Amino acid sequence: MHPMIGLREIRKKKGYSQLKVAMDLSISREALSFYETGKRNPDLQMLLLFSDYFDVSIDYLITGKEFQSKRTP
Repeated sequence: MHPMIGLREIRKKKGYSQLKVAMDLSISREALSFYETGKRNPDLQMLLLFSDYFDVSIDYLITGKEFQSKRTP
């Protein structure tokens, strides 16, 4: 399992505590911590919830970067 770099990054950029995010999304603070550190992987529904909540892509949540195609035109 890998830490969700962007999840922690966007939460801190917005100045939100783990407790605030957890309460807003009706999950435990411990679960959020586990997602951020990679001790637990969120399912697709949770990824979509985080994406909507923080207004960032799922790619950003996982990698801390927006998706960039590797194809050359």
